[in-house]
Amino acid sequence: MKSTSRREFLVASAASGIVLSGCRAQTNADWVKYSGNPVLGGSLGTCFDICVLKVAEGFRMWFSWRPQKSVARTDSPDGIHWSKPEIAIGPVPGSAWEQNVDRPVVVERADGLHMWYTGQNDKQSFIGYARSSDGVVWQRVQTDPVLLPASLWEGVAVMAPHVMWDEEMKLFRMWYSGGEQFEPNAIGYATSADGIHWERRQGNPVLRPDPAISWEKERVTAAQVVKHGSEYYAFYIGFRDVNHAAIGIARSQDGITNWERHPLNPIIDSSLMGWDHSACYKPYAIYDKDRWMLWYNGRANGKEQIGLATHMGQDLGFPRSHSL
Repeated sequence: MKSTSRREFLVASAASGIVLSGCRAQTNADWVKYSGNPVLGGSLGTCFDICVLKVAEGFRMWFSWRPQKSVARTDSPDGIHWSKPEIAIGPVPGSAWEQNVDRPVVVERADGLHMWYTGQNDKQSFIGYARSSDGVVWQRVQTDPVLLPASLWEGVAVMAPHVMWDEEMKLFRMWYSGGEQFEPNAIGYATSADGIHWERRQGNPVLRPDPAISWEKERVTAAQVVKHGSEYYAFYIGFRDVNHAAIGIARSQDGITNWERHPLNPIIDSSLMGWDHSACYKPYAIYDKDRWMLWYNGRANGKEQIGLATHMGQDLGFPRSHSL
């Protein structure tokens, strides 16, 4: 009788709809959590929803720093040991929409660094835009948000933008979350030539929860979209309910339509105990030196901190033959 690997067994189980009662893997598809997690948090208080760039000295992270109601910057030579954070973008006293700022994404081009971030008041969330020449000092491009909730599915909040510059299209491409204020419900797509004026895609949202998939049936949010090779990969959060979340991957040929979920999702789930036992949120992945490095924020009860998971090799384990 042919032996069956754990991966083959899980794929077959998923395809047949088998639920392994009482069995929850902390990681799947050859992802491994760093044994020294969390890598950022502790005395800093809640740190969450991050963006990381590879720089000459190692890595630079911008993260949401809840006690400061700000986006902060920190540097690391290895992605594990991080410098004392400094505030990059803070709240604006008296602002109608920037009482808290968080959930950033940073894009580097020849003309400098571009940041889109979430501005929040008690009831709504918006997306703002700032620029920097060095990644340290930032200037808001305008006092108003560049994206406001407007469509029915966006509800009261647009937040958690992920943006890439498409040189061929000469456009900024944004994937953003919309819906409820506490946790948004789905992911939309918009484009802009200048980073300020955005055109939403008709037919949004482009990625929504699948009610047939237990771990993401409630909502999907906060996608980081990476073009790797000829395909686009979305690292995203799936919620089984509003308080419990895990991380999955989907792929698409154009980054907009026909998203195919990874057969072993979720790739990162909460631990049975410890710093991320309640939920795993907001992935941000970089392929560097023959491995993927993925930072995420984990929650234990009410506190969130940032951890790291890795995956050796560039092949993320999707089936080789597929129809997108």
